[in-house]
Parts: sequence; C-alpha cells; structure tokens
Amino acid sequence: QVQLMESGGGSVQAGGSLRLSCTASAYSSNMAWFRQAPDKEREGIASIDSSENPIYASSVRGRFTISRDVLKDILFLEMNSLKPEDTAIYYCAAAKYVHRRLSPGEYTYWGQGTQVTVSS
Repeated sequence: QVQLMESGGGSVQAGGSLRLSCTASAYSSNMAWFRQAPDKEREGIASIDSSENPIYASSVRGRFTISRDVLKDILFLEMNSLKPEDTAIYYCAAAKYVHRRLSPGEYTYWGQGTQVTVSS
C-alpha cells in the first residue's frame, strides 16, 4: 500500500506559475499527475517511469515539468505559463507496472487531490 499526499495548489493569475508536490509513503516505479476539471473526465498530463523518462500530454507539453526526488519519495510538477483552462483538481498517482502511462486505469494508488485555479 502506497499513500500519496499532494500539496502546493492554489489560485494564480494567467501566465503565472505553481509547483505541486506529492509525498509518497514508499517508492513506486511509475508515477504520474492527472487533473480533473468540473464535468470533465480525469486527464493524464505527465508521467515519469523508473528510468526517470517523462512524457506529457500535448495540452501541457512545454509548460509543465514532472520530476521527482527518489531519495525522499517526492514527485513534483512545475507548472508555468498557466492558463484558465488549467483550472482543475490535480492528483498524483503511482503504480508498479504501467503500459499506458497517461491512462488513469493503469494506476493503483491515488492522492486526494489539490485544487489549482487560474484566473484570467
């Protein structure tokens, strides 16, 4: 059982930046960030594997950066050039084995989420 806890959400104006953190109770080979806006499906936006290779959804590529501190079991999401459409609850997730790295169904463990609100 891996417990995950997100932090760092908040309100920011368009063009601003935020850094999300996800503290894990143990190491997982694959970790990812998802987000869910009201009345929309949960969307995978960034994932990192055991080789520290990142992948990104096209909606955030070039603006968001996923990274992690493997010694402290903390996952990060650096978000720059934020847009109002980035407004959502952001979740971190973890799993040992993943095939489709941005698919929610692939992940076993989930955090409670942190709200990000971007105003225009």
